[in-house]
Amino acid sequence: MVLLAIVVLVLVTANTLLSDSKGVVGIAAGQPLPPFAVPLAVGDVNGDANVATRADEGAAGKVPACSVRGPQLLNVCQLYEQGPVVLALFINASSCPQVLGEMQALVPSFPGVRFAAVAIEGSRSGLRQLVRSRGLTLPVGIDKDGALVALYKVDSCPQLTFAYPGGVVQGKTLLGNPSLAALRARVSELVAASRARGWRGPAR
Repeated sequence: MVLLAIVVLVLVTANTLLSDSKGVVGIAAGQPLPPFAVPLAVGDVNGDANVATRADEGAAGKVPACSVRGPQLLNVCQLYEQGPVVLALFINASSCPQVLGEMQALVPSFPGVRFAAVAIEGSRSGLRQLVRSRGLTLPVGIDKDGALVALYKVDSCPQLTFAYPGGVVQGKTLLGNPSLAALRARVSELVAASRARGWRGPAR
C-alpha cells in the first residue's frame, strides 16, 4: 500500500508539472512569446528565471526580463530580435533530450533562425554533461524553479514553439519529439512565413 501511494503521488506531481489547468497547450498562434531570461546551463550565473514584464514585479523579477542580458544568459527577447525562433522546453536533462540533437543538426541549414532550449528543473550538472556530450552550440538554459511551465503552458516533453521575428507565435505548438524530417519541414514553414512578413534573413 505504501508503494502504491508513492507511485500515485509521483504521477500526480508529474501531471501537475506538465498540465495547464485551463487545458490550453502552448502559446496560441498570433500571441506574443512571454518574456523570460534564464541562466545558461554551461555558465556560472545562478538564479531563478526572470519573467517580469515590468519593473518591481515581485517574485517575477525586479526589472523587465527583456532587459536582463549577458553572455551567460538565455533571453528570449534577444532571440526574437535577431530572427525567427524555435524554442524547445523539456523537463530536466534526462527527459526527451533527443530533440536537442535534431535541432542542432538543423542549425547549419537555417542561418538566421534562432534555435534554443530550456530545461525545466533538474540537475544543472546533468544538463551540462548533456550539452557537452552532444556537442551542442545552440543555447540551452535552465529554469530551476519551473516558472516557464505555467508561462508557456507546458504539457508535453519536449514542447516546441515557433515564432516570427519580433516574438509573435507563428503556429500551433509542436508536442512530443518530432522526427528530423518533420522538424525540418516545420522550420522551413517558419522561414517561409517569416519572409512573407518581410523578414530578410541571410541567404541559404
